[in-house]
Amino acid sequence: MTEKPTNVYIALISVHGLLRGNNLELGRDADTGGQILYVLELAQALSERPEVGKVEIFTRLVKDKTVDYEYAQPLEKVNDKLSIIRIEAGPEEYIFKEQLWDYLDAFADNMMEYFRDQEHYPDIIHSHYADSGYVGSQLANQLSIPLIHTGHSLGRVKRARLFANGVSPKEIAEQYNMSRRINAEEHVLATAERVITSTHQEIEEQYEIYDFYQPEQMRVIPPGTNLEQFQPPRGDELNSELYQQLTYSLTNPNKPIILALSRPDPRKNIAALIESYGQSPELQEKSNLLVIAGNRDDVDDLESGAQQVFHEIWSMIDRYDLYGKVSLPKHHSRNDVAFIYRIAAASGGVFVNPALTEPFGLTLIEASASGLPIVATEDGGPRDIIENCQNGILIDPLEPQTITHALLDMLNKPDMKNQMIKDGLIGVKQHYAWKSHAETYLKLITPIVEKSERLPRTPISRRSALYKDRALVTSLDHNLIGNPEALSKLIALLKEHRKSTLFVVATNRRMDSALRLLKHYKLPEPDTLITSSGTEIYYAPNLNKDKYWAKHIEFHWIRHKIKDLLDSHPGLYLQPKSEQTPFKISYYLNEDVTDLEHINGILHQEDESVNVQLSFDKYLDILPMRASKGMALRYVADRWQIPLEHILVIGGSGADENMMRGNTLAVVVANRHKEELSHLPGLETIYYAKKSYEEGILEAIEYFDFFGKCSPPEENNNSTEIQEPE
Repeated sequence: MTEKPTNVYIALISVHGLLRGNNLELGRDADTGGQILYVLELAQALSERPEVGKVEIFTRLVKDKTVDYEYAQPLEKVNDKLSIIRIEAGPEEYIFKEQLWDYLDAFADNMMEYFRDQEHYPDIIHSHYADSGYVGSQLANQLSIPLIHTGHSLGRVKRARLFANGVSPKEIAEQYNMSRRINAEEHVLATAERVITSTHQEIEEQYEIYDFYQPEQMRVIPPGTNLEQFQPPRGDELNSELYQQLTYSLTNPNKPIILALSRPDPRKNIAALIESYGQSPELQEKSNLLVIAGNRDDVDDLESGAQQVFHEIWSMIDRYDLYGKVSLPKHHSRNDVAFIYRIAAASGGVFVNPALTEPFGLTLIEASASGLPIVATEDGGPRDIIENCQNGILIDPLEPQTITHALLDMLNKPDMKNQMIKDGLIGVKQHYAWKSHAETYLKLITPIVEKSERLPRTPISRRSALYKDRALVTSLDHNLIGNPEALSKLIALLKEHRKSTLFVVATNRRMDSALRLLKHYKLPEPDTLITSSGTEIYYAPNLNKDKYWAKHIEFHWIRHKIKDLLDSHPGLYLQPKSEQTPFKISYYLNEDVTDLEHINGILHQEDESVNVQLSFDKYLDILPMRASKGMALRYVADRWQIPLEHILVIGGSGADENMMRGNTLAVVVANRHKEELSHLPGLETIYYAKKSYEEGILEAIEYFDFFGKCSPPEENNNSTEIQEPE
């Protein structure tokens, strides 16, 4: 083994997927996605740097008649300094990444054999994804070579996403090898000198839930963007055939275009953009709205979430009479996207992303590179992009008027807008081009290679439980947001115990209303959000909606028939449209005219199997028989595999009662003693706090030793310690 060369030798590991130097098969399956492109483009950008002597990508060798022969070549030269090295490990045929775990040790051993045959070892090993992280940490520890890691996605986060798609905990464990993946990720975090992420939010909301989380080892280096593809207008955009296709339905197509481009996903919040546009005559007078929301032939063939988005859009177009002002094309191709950005820029327009949450914000970078100023959600990656580029305005996605004000500022202040366009073009090149990415990357690793900067290791221990083993569940109204000082203490406690404790908010409110309240009071984002009286379930960090739960509760639910029975009934008044959802019909109940028993009687006479619940003596919700907060909580507990005995429920209204009965621990805060929950039995698992609001929650946490034994006091057998309601 000779002395290492002057120039840096970087080994990139991407075990799974079909990786080659050209014609990437992106989208072939779940394993050949954006990560493959990221690794290849990173390697190419690094190989162009004079400081770099050699870059090698290590991936698995595949001999399989169903895939191209190139994947069976042990060595592929991409350019003079970049090669792809394919390592034998496991069966010859192509297999998915979840099946690779038993062969990763062989991959590491064979990679080590390759290094022994070379003139020198790498200066840096950079692993991508959990399986490569396992291999990289083995080699880094064996060779005393610094490890850099990029997670791309994390097991603890993906587990919640799989819940949303109806995958059972057993299937997640067996099919996805989730415990092995998470243990590997923990081991990587304990080994790596630096972990590279795309945004600060990724650090704060995803890595923080790992036992070996060390924020000082994290560095944000956003992925690069192909600036040859995305460029400012060239002058021919408004005479093009595509421009005619996009604007044919507009009455006055010569106005500046406000462009939105996203999937038809409720989390993308397109309806809020339409609402903000519809409520502003000035905005309608000065601009047209172009919404590119995927492709569709027949809306009824789309999945339910996409159908909901389009129906909301059309409803708002009709409500605000936006015909001739909004264009909603049915089709576009991926190759059209760069030109669509340029069309909007040539028109003097603005790009807007109103998503409820945006982990990175690639469309914002593409739009800026195309000469568009941006208006974007303040949640997630856009914060970093606008801070780096000074190219737009952040908005609150839950408040449509903030979208209106930002767009009008853009249209009414041309000097400001033009400066943002210039700053955006400069900022994207400086921060989001692969050339700048490679430059920043080398600044990060050079002192590590020279051993002038190594991460000081602080002693960290693993918890005995792999996953969270307890849950705190609370409604919003009349529990939280009553005592700011106590709320700060509660938030600090939840943050301190975030790795062990699932935080669940269960509310009658709709998801957008609940998020608005959480944001206003600076409450942490819950791990699970149960909304609309238990008819909808969402998982952090990206608000993935549980589709399986929706399928489960629609059993015997005939919404229109129930409305026909009750809409004209004396004493019932429909709540606003904003409170209605596909699985919840909400009324105001005037108890002076009718009562709950009478309503139940009407529904039973018509053989309607529904769940009727009353909150605060006046809010009546009609739900599917399988839906309630209690049912949703038990479903969530089963998903997360948390025993009911380790769940503390803070109830605020009658709708919370079935969460509090049974095997859960429960508390009624003092300000609710004389209300709907006063009749609950005096069991040792139900505690009536002496204090109100958040102080009562803190009292109950101490009473049950929630973060310790998580059980009632041993002496607790309806003694004076249990404060019964008066």
